[in-house]
Amino acid sequence: MNNSLVNTARLLGAGFRALLVLTVLTGVVYPLAVTGVAQALFADKANGSEIRADGRVVGSSLIGQQGYGPGYFQPRPADGLGTNSINTRYKLIVSGATNLSADNKKLVDSVERAKARVVEDNSVPGYTVEPSQVPADAVTSSGSGLDPDISPAYAELQVHRVAARNNLPLAQVEKLVKDHITGRTLGFMGEPRVNVLELNTALNDLVAHT
Repeated sequence: MNNSLVNTARLLGAGFRALLVLTVLTGVVYPLAVTGVAQALFADKANGSEIRADGRVVGSSLIGQQGYGPGYFQPRPADGLGTNSINTRYKLIVSGATNLSADNKKLVDSVERAKARVVEDNSVPGYTVEPSQVPADAVTSSGSGLDPDISPAYAELQVHRVAARNNLPLAQVEKLVKDHITGRTLGFMGEPRVNVLELNTALNDLVAHT
């Protein structure tokens, strides 16, 4: 009986010591090591790829934003975003796609309406946007609804409106777009793109110093 109790106590003690060691290793040492490496080598990404303006965080370069005024470059539509109907205490949105097929009438109608809106919004005196100029990303949402980027074609289509709204020379706004075009990842993956938040932040700086 005594031997049984001694053996049980010894096993419990060994298990408790193993628990403590593993807790320290996996719960303290490992997270600190990973955090330290991330902060040392990838601080920007580890901290959420924040974009700052006027000394404050205005967003993340990884997450698209809606609600820009008419004087700014517009992002992709966010038709896939849903509203939070469960926890109404916070204004949350649900990321997602429309999941509509290419021949779905609802999707076709929304694309046609979006195209007409893009043509109307971006046509200014002396420059008329043709429907054939409107790229696909200007009238369709991404899979998440939170795509932070637009195509260079869509950014360039908006240049005349942005220049007119902000009383800026067209050449300055065109250069602004060109300076913010990011090429394919590693030279072959994906497509060239323009981050809308970064572009609009730079636009604010340009307007402020003009």
